[in-house]
Amino acid sequence: MWEAIGKLQIDFLRARGLTPDMRLLDVGCGCLRGGVHFVEYLEPGGYYGMDLWQELLDAGYDIELAEAGLQDRLPRENLIADGEFRAERFGVTFDAALAQSVFTHLPVNHIRLCLARLAPVMRPGGALYATIFPCERDADWFGPVKRAGGAITTWPDRDPYHYTYADMERAAAGLPWEVEAVGDWGHPRGQAMVVLTRRA
Repeated sequence: MWEAIGKLQIDFLRARGLTPDMRLLDVGCGCLRGGVHFVEYLEPGGYYGMDLWQELLDAGYDIELAEAGLQDRLPRENLIADGEFRAERFGVTFDAALAQSVFTHLPVNHIRLCLARLAPVMRPGGALYATIFPCERDADWFGPVKRAGGAITTWPDRDPYHYTYADMERAAAGLPWEVEAVGDWGHPRGQAMVVLTRRA
């Protein structure tokens, strides 16, 4: 679902107000499934990507962007390998951020670390768009939950994780984020969207 999910990301963010002149941070960007679309859409240099694995970043830049003829729109230093969400390394402030299929693989304390590290580099009013596997009822949280026709099982205590929206509010508690549960945004594997807006 490489192309479908990549296009879904940019279509959603554009519908939520992303414009070409903005700076976007893609957390967990991997080999630029969504990044290719964002690099093409945003003004040159407006896309920034962060991932745990340097090999994925290299593949994204050397293969995906090269094949799309987009390398000249993205300085290589706009892609950094960092597993601790240290976005201040870029030295800029962001208008928007995306964490697509990132929180689904993280325990809640790592999510809180991400939110704490991103808050200082987001402009007031800027939004972080993050996906989770939702657990709609607290009673269902304790056991496994089957997803996507049974192809994926999520868990409360191991990867891939599921969360309630209240879990996201607790992760953001005491941090300058307003949490909005958007829910279904058309993700083919049932990931739901949560929007965290940076307070002034």
